[in-house]
Amino acid sequence: MKKRLFAAGVLATTVFSLTAAAQEHEVTLSPFAGNVGNAVWTLVIFVIVVVLLGKFAWGPVLALLQQREEFIHKSLSDAKHDRDEAEARLKEYGARLQSAQREAIGIIEEARRDAERLREELRERAKAEADTLIKNAERQVQLETSRALEQIRKEAVDLSVSIASKILQRNISKDDNEKLINDAMKQMESTTQPH
Repeated sequence: MKKRLFAAGVLATTVFSLTAAAQEHEVTLSPFAGNVGNAVWTLVIFVIVVVLLGKFAWGPVLALLQQREEFIHKSLSDAKHDRDEAEARLKEYGARLQSAQREAIGIIEEARRDAERLREELRERAKAEADTLIKNAERQVQLETSRALEQIRKEAVDLSVSIASKILQRNISKDDNEKLINDAMKQMESTTQPH
């Protein structure tokens, strides 16, 4: 259809140009005035030119235009496909980013829980160690108190024996000495015990 319109346009242009050229040579303005032989030869040459142009020029030109049109359609189709693919990748990357953000938040929350648990464990361990140290200190104080009391008792017994010997001004036998020591110990125990 396009070829026919183009050929008709070229034909009309040629006829108008031939008519204009014929009118320049003629003085009369009649469209039918002129040589019929020249008109026939002009028409034959025109048809030959149109056929040659149609076969060798318009065909390749129209083929090139058709290829260009197909190329443009293909480029538009490829561009649309690439845009759709890019949008799909963008959505996929957005989903991955959200997933990574959720995972990061989960890791941070887990780290906070672990830190809280570790802090609680350290607090409990420190409290247990402090309790152990306090118990050991109390035990040590009790041991030292017992040793001190035992030392005081021994010194009191020795002092009592020494005082008793001086009072009696005599030598005490070993049995008497042990009896005096036991009596003094009993007396001291009764006085050192809290009432």
